[in-house]
Amino acid sequence: MISHVFLGVGEFGAAYRFHAAVMAALGHAQRFRDDSKPWAAWQPAGGGRPLFIIGHPFDGAAASAGNGQMTALLAPTRAAVDAAHAAALANGGRCEGAPGLRPHYHANYYGAYFRDPDGNKLAVCCHDPA
Repeated sequence: MISHVFLGVGEFGAAYRFHAAVMAALGHAQRFRDDSKPWAAWQPAGGGRPLFIIGHPFDGAAASAGNGQMTALLAPTRAAVDAAHAAALANGGRCEGAPGLRPHYHANYYGAYFRDPDGNKLAVCCHDPA
């Protein structure tokens, strides 16, 4: 259903460090990085899609976070949710909801929420039992 997600970022170096740490905690592999554009992308460890891409907006205008928009990344385990949240906060992220069960979504939904240095809201979640 999803081919790729692109998040606009301002200061590429800080955004790259943040997103690389989160993607590593989730076990995703870097697909490319091109500092001349600048942009970078990650893919599932086994390759293929969807891609998660960060970079300067193509129109040349400043990046801005959308109100009400969120990208949720699938984590293989609850421990990976914890690790991704910790990596986000250690790399300039802001907590929007600590890791934990959210049974109002469903009995096994374990997630965490944070914003990247540019204000983009992300979630990491695991849908499997402990």
